[in-house]
Amino acid sequence: MNHSQREASARCPECGRFFCRECITEHDDRVLCASCLVKIARREKPAGSRWSLVMRVALASFSFAVVLIVLLMLGNFLLSIPSEFHDTGGF
Repeated sequence: MNHSQREASARCPECGRFFCRECITEHDDRVLCASCLVKIARREKPAGSRWSLVMRVALASFSFAVVLIVLLMLGNFLLSIPSEFHDTGGF
């Protein structure tokens, strides 16, 4: 259909049109045209897309909490150093 001068080599099972070898592709053991492949790809959503978003948010929250705890521990350590440690005596 796209290349009218070429011999058709396959028929798309979705739309029923005929296509040359360059205008078809294989998807799930079926030969489909490009427009039908796009339609199928829009219908099929990845199975883990919602969970991957939840996992990303959870991982970001966990990372933020770890960084916050480390910084709080560092601040407490610096506060625990006695002020005499900083006295140089010569200035």
